[in-house]
Amino acid sequence: MQNFLFQSCPRIVSEAGGLQRLADFCRQLGMKRPFIVTDPGLAQLGLLQNVHQALNDGGLPHASYSEVEADPAEHIVEAALAAAKAWGADGIIGFGGGSSMDTAKLVALMAGGGEPLSALYGVDQAKGQRLPLVLIPTTAGTGSEVTAVAIVTTGATTKMGVVAPQLFGDLALLDAELTLGLPPAITAMTGIDAMVHAIEAYTSAIKKNPYSDMLAREALRLLASNIETATHRGDDRDARQAMLLGACLAGQAFANAPVAAVHALAYPLGGHYHLPHGLSNSLMLPHVLRFN
Repeated sequence: MQNFLFQSCPRIVSEAGGLQRLADFCRQLGMKRPFIVTDPGLAQLGLLQNVHQALNDGGLPHASYSEVEADPAEHIVEAALAAAKAWGADGIIGFGGGSSMDTAKLVALMAGGGEPLSALYGVDQAKGQRLPLVLIPTTAGTGSEVTAVAIVTTGATTKMGVVAPQLFGDLALLDAELTLGLPPAITAMTGIDAMVHAIEAYTSAIKKNPYSDMLAREALRLLASNIETATHRGDDRDARQAMLLGACLAGQAFANAPVAAVHALAYPLGGHYHLPHGLSNSLMLPHVLRFN
């Protein structure tokens, strides 16, 4: 029997409308002054207001930083950290796509452990403990809500990653209500990103194990059978919830059986030409599979 180590976040809530219970979830984690990390697009769409309302209804004081950019640069992470500290945050809520959740994970780690970002790059460099962390995806793609990785843009065309078990959140909340307004193109690209996660985890040459295989297969089944409906009939809650769950399962799979050449080639392609990550993956996938 194969020996392996499987790691993931301890709690996943998959529930359309589950955002309404956010204050209860935060209190269960000991949060009294949660801090939300998100992007300006969600603030403009009014989705951030839903988070504020859920916390207000639960009587929980909170503050937010809504300036996270796609592929966040170091100064964005530092600004979010400064805002969290100024609020006196005792817990972090990452709300949005992969960029917002990655930033939130780093803010939770840096605020809790006191280490500078420069000391965290690489694998298992983090020594301190993070603040309590809830991650709420608004796209069905990155799987960042269940991974121990955060990607930061460090130069005009370069990115670096922080990989540490402390980056696993305490709770991933999958709520289809938050994805109903996602445009077709973004739905398709993020969905392809999730599918690539499942494909690469399943065909990974290292750390592949029965548990990651099981998750990858179920993720691909959910994603492949719902991506067209979610793209063309974006108000279909069942399809949206299935996509969120599929992306989450794919995230759990590739967090334990790493992605490979598709992502290795997609990152510089996106970095040089500023293409969305899901689009970069889709461009690389057929060529890498053919080569393999």
